Amino acid sequence: MNKPMIFALMILLIAVAGAALFHHLRGSAPGPLYHVRTEFEFTVHAPYSVAAPLFGAEKERVWASDSWNPKFLYPLPAQDVEGAVFQVSHGHHHATWVNAAFDLDQGHVQYVYFIPDTMVTRIDIHLARPQSGTADDGNTGSGTTKVRVTYERTALNAAANEHVREFGEADRSNGKTWGDDIERYLATQRQH
Repeated sequence: MNKPMIFALMILLIAVAGAALFHHLRGSAPGPLYHVRTEFEFTVHAPYSVAAPLFGAEKERVWASDSWNPKFLYPLPAQDVEGAVFQVSHGHHHATWVNAAFDLDQGHVQYVYFIPDTMVTRIDIHLARPQSGTADDGNTGSGTTKVRVTYERTALNAAANEHVREFGEADRSNGKTWGDDIERYLATQRQH
């Protein structure tokens, strides 16, 4: 065979493999892909300077459940920075996360993660400093921080639609869970 023929066969094989991969990722179940958006708010009873860093993936370890155990790929050693990449196990699924925004000066933290062949999730966190006239002196006993979190989840194949719907339902209660977990952590810090 001559080089142009080999090249043409290679292109054909790549096209066939790409089409097969597309059909595999799309799933066998017909229908549209499910997308859910959930938003919740809560208040952290700590000044902004104490509360804001708690929304970094590494710092979240201090207040989140034992199941939150990100394995950082970048940077090493683990650090909460924009562009950080880490992996987290979600039951029997493994997700790759990217810290898409980590701007504590502006009160914005955002993560995007994907579970191959299942779901893509965006978590957008906005933190509000206290209104003027309220203390934010850096002490853990004064000030409050308002937190607004938006989850957006999209199925990557129709077979994952129910999984995405269930996650969306569970996300609705995360505000109370996150708030309670953070308050529990802060209470232990105030005792020291």
